[in-house]
Amino acid sequence: MDQPKVLVITGSKSDLPKIESCPKTLEEMGIASEVIVASAHRSPKKVAETIQKAEEEGVEVIIAAAGMSAHLPGVVASRTNLPVIGVPLDGGILGGIDALFSIVQMPSGIPVATVAVNGARNAAILAARILALKYPEVARRLGEYRQSLESGT
Repeated sequence: MDQPKVLVITGSKSDLPKIESCPKTLEEMGIASEVIVASAHRSPKKVAETIQKAEEEGVEVIIAAAGMSAHLPGVVASRTNLPVIGVPLDGGILGGIDALFSIVQMPSGIPVATVAVNGARNAAILAARILALKYPEVARRLGEYRQSLESGT
């Protein structure tokens, strides 16, 4: 069986500590991931090339994390048919609310699923839920995860 794959893309190296729980959680769920830094503003060509490469390599979900104006998730969603999960990151004077509003206000036809500000772990869980529809092992691990929440472990 093929291993499920997720691309995690963020706009800046300074975002990496804020999203470190994402690839860790994906790994716990048995999902391969790669983290790429590419800005929608500073390196749009790299963003486009990264998405194309991800599709060619069998990535099935993309998680895009960005702060402040947070265009990255929408730019990613406009360039692929894959599910895109946006993670608004805190930063600036609004503490991430600006990023949240930017991500949830996508134009019609450019959907981005969105989690809470700094919700990298929840983005990974949502990606796992999407992939669990196809991968029984991911579904099993999600069940174990839910049981651990219920038991408080």
